[in-house]
Amino acid sequence: MPGRILIIEDEERIARFVELELVHEGYEVDKCTDGRNGLEKAESGKYDLILLDIMLPGLNGLEVLRRLRRTSDVPVIMLTARDAVMDKVSGLDLGADDYITKPFSMEELTYRIDAIMHRVQGKKKNDEVIVTLGKFTFDRNKQILAIGDDKRKLTTKESELLNILYEHVNDVLPRELALNKIWEDDNRVYARSMDVYITKLRKYLKADPDVEILNVHGEGYKLVLPTA
Repeated sequence: MPGRILIIEDEERIARFVELELVHEGYEVDKCTDGRNGLEKAESGKYDLILLDIMLPGLNGLEVLRRLRRTSDVPVIMLTARDAVMDKVSGLDLGADDYITKPFSMEELTYRIDAIMHRVQGKKKNDEVIVTLGKFTFDRNKQILAIGDDKRKLTTKESELLNILYEHVNDVLPRELALNKIWEDDNRVYARSMDVYITKLRKYLKADPDVEILNVHGEGYKLVLPTA
């Protein structure tokens, strides 16, 4: 899931700390210390997410966001001061996807970044009607899983579960997320039902040994494909 992130932050100590942590998480990171250069880089289209401080020299973060939203819908997380309530509201009104208050922990920041990246990548995958799962193709509209001339019409629940697994391909799909999204409840009855559907999907996908649905103990499931 890691992609490319731009940090627009004039406090070098904070920017460097965040950069090192995100690189450790697998992200490619660029930094910029003023609003005008930050806007120019953000508009390049090279980034998957922007971390944007509000208090910047040149152009402040809100003005950077205002101008950026004329041409780009790249996800933006605003970095705000603890008591800057109006800045938070203004940022969200201008199209920020989220904000985080200084001082913040890297655990909270990476959680927010990962949540947005999951949502964006899932949306992109949702735009695809026919997707490739190893040697299989999956027609998401017609709910047909096919390999060669062998075609199987999936039930609605089977199709929904395979869809959400694909949205998290090669990453963990939390059990609670799947239950709440598909069954709109995470009680034990639905949890057992989902386990049955997982078993069925594994059986259907056996024809390609490179495609697996793994149990991740205490967390959920992972659809593993040879390429994602």
